[in-house]
Amino acid sequence: MGVQATVVFTDLHGSTAVFESLGNARATERVTHITTWIGRQCESFGGRVVKTLGDGVLALFPDGESAVRAVVDLQRQHSKSIATTDVAMPIRIGLASGEVEIVDGDCYGDAVNVAARLCDLSGPGQIWANAASLTSANESPGVTFRILGPINIRGRAEPCTVYQIEWREDAASDFLTMQGDIDHSYASGEVDALGREIELTCLGLTKRFKSFELPVTIGRVRTVDFMVNDPRVSRTHARLEWRNGSVVLADVSSYGSWVRFAGANGSDLLLRRDECVLHGHGELALGGSFSDPSVPMVSFRIL
Repeated sequence: MGVQATVVFTDLHGSTAVFESLGNARATERVTHITTWIGRQCESFGGRVVKTLGDGVLALFPDGESAVRAVVDLQRQHSKSIATTDVAMPIRIGLASGEVEIVDGDCYGDAVNVAARLCDLSGPGQIWANAASLTSANESPGVTFRILGPINIRGRAEPCTVYQIEWREDAASDFLTMQGDIDHSYASGEVDALGREIELTCLGLTKRFKSFELPVTIGRVRTVDFMVNDPRVSRTHARLEWRNGSVVLADVSSYGSWVRFAGANGSDLLLRRDECVLHGHGELALGGSFSDPSVPMVSFRIL
C-alpha cells in the first residue's frame, strides 16, 4: 500500500575533490559530519531519514510545505558554514511529491526517482522541485518558486514540470517568477523549457543552435562549431549535447570550464572532464575561473 509523501534527495557537490585533497580519513569524517547534520535538520522539520548514500541523504516528509521549509533552512545554514571553511561542498537538493512504497524501511516509487534525478540535474546550492511538491507550499520573504518548465526525466514517458526554489534572501528579483504566473504552454508540456535552442555569445560573435543541431563543439580551432580564440581554450574545449530533453555541457578540456548561472550569487560550478545541465542564462569561463578578468567568457541563453 503506497503513501503520499514528499521525497528529498541531497547531495554534496565536490566531495570527490575533497577526498583527493584531504585523504580518505579526513574527508570521510567531514562528509559524515555534514550528512549527519542534514539528517538532524530534516528530522527537526518533521522529516524522516530513510538512508544515507555516501555523500547524500534520502528523507521523507509528510507534505511539501515542511519539506520546503527544511531544505531552505538547510541551504541557508550550510551557505554560512561553507563561507568560513577551507574546503567547500555546496548542497544540491531535489524534491518530488507523490505516492511511495515503503518496503523494509526503504522507499520506492516515481517520486523517489524524480527527486533523485532533480538532485542530479541541479547545480551546487540549488533546489529543484516538481510541481506537486509545491502544491501545499507558499512563497515567503526570500523564498520564491521560479519555473524552469517541463523537463524530461529519464524513465518517465511524460515531462515533469520543474521549479527552482530561490532561497537566498538577497537574490535579485529580476530572476524570480511568482508561482501563480505560469505560462500555460510550459505547464501543459507543449514547450520543453530546456534545450529548444541555445544562444552563445563571445566577443561580438553570436550563434544559435537548435536542439536537433546538437551536439556542437566549443574550442580554439576553426573546425569547431563555436570558436573562441584564446590560448587557454583547448582545441576542442567543451561539447553541448541534447540529452533527455536538456542541453548538457560536457567539459573535455585540459584546464576546465566554469559555469555561472544568472542569479546564482557566486555559486560557480567547476567542470573538469565533467558535465552539467544548462538552463536559463549565464556565462561560461573557459580555461580559467571568473576571478581572472582576462579569462575568455561565453554567454549562453536557453531559449
